[in-house]
Amino acid sequence: MSWPDYNLARFDFVSIRLAVLCAQTGSLTTAARRCNLVLPAASRRLKDLESATGSQLFERHSRGLSITPAGRIFMRRGLALLQEMDGLLSELGDLRQGIARHLRLFAGTAAINQFLPPLMAQYTQLHPEVQIDLEEQVSEQVVQALREGRADVGVFVQGPDTEGLDVQDFRQDELVLILPKRHALVGKSPLAFADALDESWISLNPGAALLQQQQSAAMAAGRPLKLRMQVRSFDAVGHMVASGLGIALLPKLAALPIVQAMPLSWRPLKDDWAQRQLKVAIRKEADAWVADFRDFLHAPSQNAKAA
Repeated sequence: MSWPDYNLARFDFVSIRLAVLCAQTGSLTTAARRCNLVLPAASRRLKDLESATGSQLFERHSRGLSITPAGRIFMRRGLALLQEMDGLLSELGDLRQGIARHLRLFAGTAAINQFLPPLMAQYTQLHPEVQIDLEEQVSEQVVQALREGRADVGVFVQGPDTEGLDVQDFRQDELVLILPKRHALVGKSPLAFADALDESWISLNPGAALLQQQQSAAMAAGRPLKLRMQVRSFDAVGHMVASGLGIALLPKLAALPIVQAMPLSWRPLKDDWAQRQLKVAIRKEADAWVADFRDFLHAPSQNAKAA
């Protein structure tokens, strides 16, 4: 493999970190202090870095530094390099402590809030040499991360295109209506989603499977979804509804503790789509130990223990 003809001797991680800090703070003095460098040495490193890259990264002025377009590119890529190096050192440290593997698990909010924590705890007890690195993402992004190799295992709500992935069932959940205690729609019998479309709604951020299902159902009913607020978590949804700002849908197992902790009520939906299937997927070429973890999550005996 041939490398670009840069002077790599002047392209070290201290200089990269210095440049990233200069971009973040706009001050060479502050960046030098955080890198434990004296100012003349920091200035020389920055000039050497610009010489090595063939690009001016900053414009100097009396108030500090202004980043150039080349500097913005360097900051983005340089920050990624530093994060990768931190990850490398962390994994090497874990190896010295007996952790042989990192398993990258991407999952949607519904899976994390309802099912995954006890399973992860059980798996790490059985396999202390494996560390599970969990990242929360919307379902579409979970599948995308699998395709791009950023995730080893993904858990998500059925819906995204999974062609080319090895997919199995994980769990089922049920969406229920969340209402303020004294709301006119409070009741015990199942309610059609379309009968609640006159209300203002609180939902999750764009891309979430929950929001997509609401929007699709509203469109099928020929009605608009009056989306008032979008937030990042189920707890935030509960707080907004309890404050009287709107109503919401949440998975039942995640909703019940929130309902009990706040002045809220819940009501089932009669719509078939409120019963959802969650999936667990890996790449078809995944290592055997990744497939073993997927099988652990999928196994009916484990499902029963976590339910």
